[in-house]
Amino acid sequence: MSSAVGTEQHPPTEPDEAPDRNRWRETFREIASGGVTVGFLAVLLAIVVGSVLIAATDEQVRATAGYIGARPGDFFQATWDAVWGAYTALFRGSVYNTNAVSFDQGIRPLTETAKFAAPLIVAGLGVGLAFRAGMFNIGGRGQMLMAGAAAGWVGYQFDLPAVLHLSLALVAAMIAGALWAGIAGLLKARTGAHEVIVTIMLNYVAFYLVFFALSKQSLLQAPNSFNPKSLPVKDSAQLPELLGDQYNLHLGFVIALVAVAFAWWLLERSSLGFRIRAVGLNPEAARAAGINVGRVYVLVMLIAGALVGLAGANQVLGTVTSGITVDLDAGIGFDAITVALLGRSRPLGILAAGILFGAFKAGGFAMQASQDIPVDIVLVVQSLIVLFLAAPPLIRTIFRLPAKEAK
Repeated sequence: MSSAVGTEQHPPTEPDEAPDRNRWRETFREIASGGVTVGFLAVLLAIVVGSVLIAATDEQVRATAGYIGARPGDFFQATWDAVWGAYTALFRGSVYNTNAVSFDQGIRPLTETAKFAAPLIVAGLGVGLAFRAGMFNIGGRGQMLMAGAAAGWVGYQFDLPAVLHLSLALVAAMIAGALWAGIAGLLKARTGAHEVIVTIMLNYVAFYLVFFALSKQSLLQAPNSFNPKSLPVKDSAQLPELLGDQYNLHLGFVIALVAVAFAWWLLERSSLGFRIRAVGLNPEAARAAGINVGRVYVLVMLIAGALVGLAGANQVLGTVTSGITVDLDAGIGFDAITVALLGRSRPLGILAAGILFGAFKAGGFAMQASQDIPVDIVLVVQSLIVLFLAAPPLIRTIFRLPAKEAK
């Protein structure tokens, strides 16, 4: 009897510990199979492949490869020097310049990263918002061109107080971008036209419209000029610098942060955000639940175009360009697709992805200048990130991650 009582007072510990082990195992499995982990590993794998390309294009590495059998140490040392030199140059050009003589000069690369990231973030939000509604906004270039043209026209056409002038130019850019993207949303809602085809075609239409306007002095072309360029925007319409004349960082980055907060609130806390997510998950079920799917499509594209329009305004009103040009988008309209994919169409994820790609842009020039590495290598790394993000099963297979369970 006493032994039985003792057994009841001191039960075995294995049954109690087993649920804890299973709980930790399930937690690890969920983390490992999640999108954040796959995105991080996609970036890591792209950097590894980029290292191979850096080594393959280095002259010293190729020279030592000729006698690798006799002196393999020279080959591996040259490979290490090439890769290490490239990525340390990338760090010095995008985060902190360790060779600078003062802290003010040292943090300049970080401000350059933020400057490049600003238009990528707002454009990525526009693309990501459409993704959440099950739509593909491939028209970032056209929306940026139309928005930049509107912002630039307001910027040089009027004489207004600084705050009012800048605000009016930003509003004009958002309206132009929203209306241009809204065409695709309206056509999809009314006719079922696929937004990918429509937005791609609108890119070409916007390009040739802006090019035509910049070729006519009665429209946007600067007087007495034969180049397709407008007058520079007036000082009262320019985005003010945040940290003084020694840095190029301007108010555009703050606007990008505000846009991230707005997008997060819209998707996570508003009733419209709930309808957007419902339509993105299953438009037929959303329609059966009483949601006007066509109206959601139009509203999403209007908001997405307004966000992308801020990127166009950033290019014209900021310190990157001083007026309207046909190449004001600088590839940002397409880079935003990558940013949205890497950020998993989540506002905070897009913020992080935009800063990462801003670092690539800022650091790529330092790599080319100090290490004589083609800046195209950075573009290859960005492309590889997209490739690996588009194939999550490949990432899970390479890193032996558990498969994502269907819910």
